[in-house]
Amino acid sequence: ALLPPDIEDLARKVVEANSAAGRQVAVAESCTGGLVAAALTEIPGSSAMFDRGFVTYSNESKMETLGVPLEIIETFGAVSIACAWAMAKGALEKSKADVAVAISGVAGPGGGTDLKPVGTVVFARVVRGDEGEPEGELKLFEPTSRADIRRAATICALELLLP
Repeated sequence: ALLPPDIEDLARKVVEANSAAGRQVAVAESCTGGLVAAALTEIPGSSAMFDRGFVTYSNESKMETLGVPLEIIETFGAVSIACAWAMAKGALEKSKADVAVAISGVAGPGGGTDLKPVGTVVFARVVRGDEGEPEGELKLFEPTSRADIRRAATICALELLLP
C-alpha cells in the first residue's frame, strides 16, 4: 500500500460516505503537500466524489490560486484560521465541490515561532450554501517529526470530509 493502513481506511470511509451522499469534495493543502488528495485518490471509485485538490504551498500560490487576500496573510499569517478559511472558500469557488477542506501549518523541523510552534496546524471547512459560517480549528500536534505532523494533519482533514 502507498499510505499507512489507518489513513487508507479513513480515506475509504470518506470516499464511500460522500459517494453515498452524492457529495463532491475539494481540498486545499499547504503543509500536507497533497497527502489528503493522494489518500482519497488511492481508493477505487474516488472519482465519484473527489473533484480536485489544490496544493498551495507558498503564500503567493494561496493568493493567486485560491484568492486568499494579502491582508489576511499579512495580518494573521498563512498558519491562521482566517487563512485556512479563505483557502477553503477559494477551493469551493474554483471547483464544483459541495464541501472544501483546507489545511495550513508548521510541519517543522524549522519555521516555528513562540506564537506558532512546530506542530501548529489549522483546518477549515466550507460547505456550499453555508459560506457565511466559518468553521475552523487550530490544533497543536506533538512535534515528534515532520512526517508525524503531516500524517496527523492528513487524518484530521479526512475526518473533516466525513459527511
